[in-house]
Amino acid sequence: MSHKPKNIFVSGAVSPALIADSIQKHSTKTDIGGHSIFLGQVRADEKNGGMVQAIEYTAYEEMAVQKAFEIREEIFVKYQLTCLHIHHSLGEVKAGEVCLFVFTSSPHRKAAIDACAELVERIKNELPIWGREIISAEKYEWKENK
Repeated sequence: MSHKPKNIFVSGAVSPALIADSIQKHSTKTDIGGHSIFLGQVRADEKNGGMVQAIEYTAYEEMAVQKAFEIREEIFVKYQLTCLHIHHSLGEVKAGEVCLFVFTSSPHRKAAIDACAELVERIKNELPIWGREIISAEKYEWKENK
């Protein structure tokens, strides 16, 4: 378990290299029996007569980092986890790119899967992060977390 809040934010999209590197780093941890990974991707939804081109994410960063830390600590108490990682985008993320990467590891798969699912829901519902859907240069609307 961590004892101080870690910055969860990355600038722009979560890169495939960051995801691959995170997975690779866990190959030396031989007490892990299962990982669960959630990748949130920006959809090109139809809105207001156009298609979503990107989402621009903003956050109350200090509060979001602190709240993510509190949630992380609660999840570690509730589930038998070895590792837990959260990476969320700030700034513009284009349709098709990854904006959220949640990675949980445990000696057994069920804890990793259940913890990952709960963590994603809590991030979406409890963190002060907002997404402005960019439809075109002139059109945008604020995204509702679902």
